[in-house]
Amino acid sequence: MIVEVCANSLESALNAEKAGANRIELCMELGIGGVTPSYGLLKAVLDAITIPVHVLIRPRSGDFTYSKTEFDVMLQDIRMCVELGCNGVVSGVLHKNFTLDTVRTQELIKESKGLNFTFHRAFDWVVDPISTFKDLQDMGVDYVLSSGQEVSAPLGFSLLYKLHKMSTTCVVMPGGGVKLNAINKFKKEGFKALHMSGVKFYKTLNSSVPLSMNSVSFLEENQVAISSVDTIEQVVALLNKS
Repeated sequence: MIVEVCANSLESALNAEKAGANRIELCMELGIGGVTPSYGLLKAVLDAITIPVHVLIRPRSGDFTYSKTEFDVMLQDIRMCVELGCNGVVSGVLHKNFTLDTVRTQELIKESKGLNFTFHRAFDWVVDPISTFKDLQDMGVDYVLSSGQEVSAPLGFSLLYKLHKMSTTCVVMPGGGVKLNAINKFKKEGFKALHMSGVKFYKTLNSSVPLSMNSVSFLEENQVAISSVDTIEQVVALLNKS
């Protein structure tokens, strides 16, 4: 059974390899579901570890529908992964009605040029997971990462098991809230891969911070923060006013 560790730093990647993980999914910002890692982090990890590296291609938090400019960034990030010799990419696109964007997802697969392709947990938002899984399998997706459309993979076991039984070429990879007490159940039923972060929190400061830099208003999953032309124009006009 493949153990994939969601690594958010070079130290996490090194620890995953040291612990015996089979591969990592490299990303940043686990608290928002992960986004694409920086070039510097990706290069450092590829230079430091020997196990396969799959890279999350997600330009921002929030939903899984993307503007043309966002999608172009995703394609460019995949090209970078190909050039650097990564083993796989983890990505996917939905329509606003929570159905699979087959055209754009196929573009991502084509751009990955034969690397392993995992369709990520956008799958947990789709309205018809059974037909969507069939479509992804027909498209040549290698893995589908899912919690079974529940808050954790153990709670979503029923759907994950149905998908697993449907699988011929696409591996169903349970992920999300996978703890030690649930692993044997997935192993017993013959799942071929498991996704986990395995994180522990370590204090970096000995005192409370003077002011929080976190902003809850930026964590809405049905809206995206974009710099406003109107707002900036008003400020520029005011400052340039004699």
